[in-house]
Amino acid sequence: MNDFMFFLREGWDHIISFSAMDHILFIFALAVVYTIGEWKKVLVLVTAFTIGHAITLVLSVLNIIRFSDAWVEFLIPCTILVTATVNLFQKDFSQKSLRINYFLALFFGLVHGMGYANAIRFSLAKGQGFGLSLFSFNLGLEIGQIFVVLLLLLLTYLITKIPWISRRNWVIAVSALVFVVSFQMALERFPFVNT
Repeated sequence: MNDFMFFLREGWDHIISFSAMDHILFIFALAVVYTIGEWKKVLVLVTAFTIGHAITLVLSVLNIIRFSDAWVEFLIPCTILVTATVNLFQKDFSQKSLRINYFLALFFGLVHGMGYANAIRFSLAKGQGFGLSLFSFNLGLEIGQIFVVLLLLLLTYLITKIPWISRRNWVIAVSALVFVVSFQMALERFPFVNT
């Protein structure tokens, strides 16, 4: 039970802590295009991200796949840039036009999962239940993401109630801010700068 709670907290902290800014920005970029009435769609979206994250996390921890940490840390803000850019060119918010978000969540979740693999690999000591530890980590991750998404949906609801702020303007403002911050992160993490 101690291992379960430890990794549940690790998953929660992986999303909620200040050091998780890249994950929070990605969740913001993914979810800002939705309204509070579309919360079920957002839950599916967040779960798709968790599934992608979990797949590469497991494969990385088991040493089935291995990527350069420098490149993974650079690719993570690139996934945020792409997602924010898709939002900036979104003309409407129909189900058909937002379908790409499910692909982005799953595919880019694969990249984000590689980013945490080394940290959790060292946490998994011999004798701990590997499956239970990874399950509780991903559960904590999912709970943290749902918390962030619910805050964003509530904020979106309140902001778009202001008469002069349309849903489109809100999406553009948040996506532009996310774009600028993630662009700066990508520049700072560019692998050839640090080698």
